[in-house]
Amino acid sequence: MFVDFEKLPDTSKIWMYQSDRKFYPNEIEGLKHKIEGFLSSWNDNGSDIISSYQFRYNRFIILAVDQTIDPITVNAIDDSVRFILQLQTDYKVALLDKLNVCFKQGDFVQYKDLKAFKKLIKSKSVSEKTIVFNNLINTKEELEADWEIPITESWHNRFL
Repeated sequence: MFVDFEKLPDTSKIWMYQSDRKFYPNEIEGLKHKIEGFLSSWNDNGSDIISSYQFRYNRFIILAVDQTIDPITVNAIDDSVRFILQLQTDYKVALLDKLNVCFKQGDFVQYKDLKAFKKLIKSKSVSEKTIVFNNLINTKEELEADWEIPITESWHNRFL
């Protein structure tokens, strides 16, 4: 069952999907429609899954599930992964590569593979104050508190 993201509890489980490119303005409405359609019909062995999503910076898809009543099963998670794989095909993007890095440069979100990101650090194009996106977070509460953080507070700090 699709609900407003703000109505989900802070303990809701989230999954982050970072695109290797920004979605084009003409793609966004269709993308939102597909996500809402999936979440509206998503179920776990016949039981509705209370879920929502956010779309941030035209690049991040965040799925969220309220697990206060029942934890979501592996089968339902597999259904969501199949859905994300289909979005990758439909929009010709990579959404499941967790080793690539998104970071802020001014008002812009940049995307680099890890090797290129390390080079940026080495050349001092990225500093300790650079804001990176911590896509390893697990809950809605962590999304609000720990998603956009300085590189020194992230797993990327080992490259400084």
